Amino acid sequence: METTDTLILGGGLVGLTTALALDAHGISSVVIDPAPPNTTLAAAFDGRASAIASASWRMLNAIGVADQLLPYGCPIRRIEVRDGLQREALDFTPGEGEALGTMIENRVLRKILYDAASRAAHVTLKIPTSAASVVRNASGTVATLDDGSKIRADILIAADGRNSPARTAAGIRVARWQYDHVAVISAFDHSLPHHNVAHEIFYPDGPFALLPMQPGTRSALVWTIAAKDAPGVLALSDTAFAAEAAKRAGGLLGTLSAAAARSSYPLGFHHAARITDTRLALVGDAAHGIHPIAGQGLNLGLRDVAALVEVLVDGSRTGMDLGDDMLLERYQRWRSLDTLMVATATDTLTRLFGIPGKSASKVRRFGLGAVQRIKPLKDLFMAEARGETGKLPKLLAGMTV
Repeated sequence: METTDTLILGGGLVGLTTALALDAHGISSVVIDPAPPNTTLAAAFDGRASAIASASWRMLNAIGVADQLLPYGCPIRRIEVRDGLQREALDFTPGEGEALGTMIENRVLRKILYDAASRAAHVTLKIPTSAASVVRNASGTVATLDDGSKIRADILIAADGRNSPARTAAGIRVARWQYDHVAVISAFDHSLPHHNVAHEIFYPDGPFALLPMQPGTRSALVWTIAAKDAPGVLALSDTAFAAEAAKRAGGLLGTLSAAAARSSYPLGFHHAARITDTRLALVGDAAHGIHPIAGQGLNLGLRDVAALVEVLVDGSRTGMDLGDDMLLERYQRWRSLDTLMVATATDTLTRLFGIPGKSASKVRRFGLGAVQRIKPLKDLFMAEARGETGKLPKLLAGMTV
């Protein structure tokens, strides 16, 4: 029977980051995922781009992958938020030389994480393969793989997505609902440079976001629309699609022309009642899923990783079993408040900006103006966007544990 310190179910962005962060501290892992790499690493697999918050970027630097990502990333120097096409925007601008985050394509991030994990001394990738069964008890965790082989670990880390089989097997309840909205994903070239500014424009039918990419005249699009309208939008010609997007962009970036294929994702909310069980820790989408309104979904998962790794490293150094209930309880306490607050805030914003009518718009614009004028409140929002609120794990400060 093969043995390892940790067994990670899920070889996506969060699962691979977990493995690399553990490897940086000498803790071994076996990563299991049923999806073949030639599928998940293909250019057409995931057309999304992610805004990596500055704290998350510091973790990627601490575990040794940020330098490889840097040529592909585009720093976000400013965020402008509008209710419709109002002239005055709520803007978030950090200090000179600082960035609120870095935009990078998911396919690039996944490829670099996968290659780094393939080279890591303490990471074993069993991809593609799946766990036919997993037994967790007081003596450890044993997974039987689909080829009949077995792996023993101290702890099972579930990074297996929003429909997590590991979470279901543990009987963990989940609060969930659908928004009846779809996110249309694409990218545009535009005639005016973006100057590293991200634009988020709120309409009653959903937010419309243009996010700066390389080079300086390309931006990623995340356009939230009613689910019933999605087939029609996806069926538009490139010219018609660009024209519709240009109306909503209000000339902020000049003339738009389609630069990438379109894809769509249904939007929903889910939040696990707890993120631990006997020798089990949930991370990323297995623990929570939120609306992309604030671009915090992946970052919330990376904050899980940073906290869990710190807990496990501290336990390892004191000779504790990595699956000890005390360590899992510490992880549960550390992450529960942050994830609940972010999830609640994004859900509230989604509903608030979805209320139609002039009266609702006046209230929203008053609120945006108040945040713009009240510096402590504005600083709080900016800190949250950068992933720098609450008790930060050392990895999010750019340090190993």
